[in-house]
Amino acid sequence: METLLNYFENIPPSHRAMLIVGGLTIFWIIEGAIPLFKFKYNKWRHAVPNLFFNLTLMIVNFPLAFMLLKTSDWVRDNDFGLINWLPEMSLGLYAFLGVFFLDFFGAYLPHLIEHKVKPLWMVHLVHHTDHKVDTTTANRHHPIESVIRFFFTLLGVFVVGTPIGVVFLYQTISVLATQFSHANIRLPKRIDKAISYILVSPDMHKVHHHYRLPYTDSNYGNIFSVWDRLLGTYMELDTEKLVYGVDVFPDEKKNQHIGELLKQPFQKYDKPTVAPDE
Repeated sequence: METLLNYFENIPPSHRAMLIVGGLTIFWIIEGAIPLFKFKYNKWRHAVPNLFFNLTLMIVNFPLAFMLLKTSDWVRDNDFGLINWLPEMSLGLYAFLGVFFLDFFGAYLPHLIEHKVKPLWMVHLVHHTDHKVDTTTANRHHPIESVIRFFFTLLGVFVVGTPIGVVFLYQTISVLATQFSHANIRLPKRIDKAISYILVSPDMHKVHHHYRLPYTDSNYGNIFSVWDRLLGTYMELDTEKLVYGVDVFPDEKKNQHIGELLKQPFQKYDKPTVAPDE
């Protein structure tokens, strides 16, 4: 564990980029072999806007990384934060708890808030207006949202007290987890269900991408499913009933145009409607 954390503490930006691209490549291949839905689409054309936002995510995060470093150095030097106030523990448990709590502050919490605060929902809408959810959808976030989520992660580093090695380990796991949960892959129901008791599984997260409430406002987790289960935001829906997108923004052509997506946060607020019992 010490070797792993030392690696992530000093991980070059090029390695972080390779991990993101490597994860996309692996899940792209898997979803081609065992797809959940056999979409009739040009996969590369569909990927263009999504990969554009993957690129903006990296552009936003890499220059801001020094703030994570300064904050993590401060909490380490001052023995500050949740995991530093706990009794002495093994390095493995220390790293696990750091990732576990960062998953709440850096992923679950901002995701929940984005669905409840009108202006933030309009920013987050870019992620939900993909009508063909696959692994490239994972980091389809407007640059404004990338900044918002960065500062929630920064808050998490401060509150949790995570050293930079754990922070970069969390970010890597987080990216791979979201690529996995968005991937258009069909797992055996029992396996997907078993995974969902601990981690966010593909079928579990796909419910969140259903086009109507209350499903859109559920399953906010990224790595660990426990936050949804503990906080009452967990829902299930048969994958055969899934319809991707948002019902009040139904224009698939516009929702695949980079220029239109960049303008989405500045449109008139509108919320998906509540679905009748299905």
